[in-house]
Amino acid sequence: MRTKNMAQAFGKYAEIVAADYLVKKGFKLLAQNFRYKRFEIDLIVKKDELIVFVEVKARKNNLFGHPEDFVNRKKMRALRLAATHYLRTQNSQQAIRFDIIAVLGSQEQVSEIVHLEDGFY
Repeated sequence: MRTKNMAQAFGKYAEIVAADYLVKKGFKLLAQNFRYKRFEIDLIVKKDELIVFVEVKARKNNLFGHPEDFVNRKKMRALRLAATHYLRTQNSQQAIRFDIIAVLGSQEQVSEIVHLEDGFY
């Protein structure tokens, strides 16, 4: 059985995997685990003139649903609020997008990385 600490460790590992994946795709990492009040954005990246706010989901597999199924309206609202705060602090008016990256597998072996561009829609 998976303990909470194991799940948290895999979640943090998945964020590193997702960041590396995006950097290899040509994105520049701007921030990781950006916090605003009690909200957190896992990754903030930039490519050309587009800023992308990324929610990372780590799962052993997708038997119980796809990653986007676990990003509910409440989470989307929280991410939008945090993103708005980030943009204000950076005095940025660039185009933005919200993506979801699912890392499937384990810390021992990542079996799949799924990148959903505009994952909130």
